Amino acid sequence: MNFHLTYKGSIVTVSSKVEKLDASNASDLKSQLLHLSKTNHNQIIMDLSETKYCDSSGLSAILMGNRICKDTNGEFVLCGLQDSVMKMIKIAQLDKVIRHVATVDEAISLVN
Repeated sequence: MNFHLTYKGSIVTVSSKVEKLDASNASDLKSQLLHLSKTNHNQIIMDLSETKYCDSSGLSAILMGNRICKDTNGEFVLCGLQDSVMKMIKIAQLDKVIRHVATVDEAISLVN
């Protein structure tokens, strides 16, 4: 499985288990996020600590997760960003739109 879900109360942590978040697996992430939305989960932490690369397809999936949460008055937080992934997020100026912290624990504190 490319993405592992961990439930802690009302918070769901989606942990990426892929080195590259790209067109080959972004649709899988989108499916997971849509499923969470349909099951009324709108407090999502996206842990990208194992992901070293992200292309526009991956960024699109991340943006979708943020939009799903925002549209339902939830929270979406990125964490564990590798330097190369953070660089892509900054280039796309998503660092101004999507909240991000270093660790899952920090993200949980932010969502609570």
